[in-house]
Amino acid sequence: MNRTGASWFKSSRSDAGNGSCVEIAFMADAVGVRDSKDQPGGPVLPFSPASWRSFIAGVKAGEFNR
Repeated sequence: MNRTGASWFKSSRSDAGNGSCVEIAFMADAVGVRDSKDQPGGPVLPFSPASWRSFIAGVKAGEFNR
């Protein structure tokens, strides 16, 4: 996964007060997910575009609601 030039962003609902934020970036070959406290060289969890789409569809369908 090539992170060069990736534009990272976080949800407007993230807790900016204590820095506990998850960021994502759409790259050519993956969607990267990272902890905002570990940037810029921290670990990134890569997901294939298909896996990311499935995850988002599950969120929208309420599959992860408690």
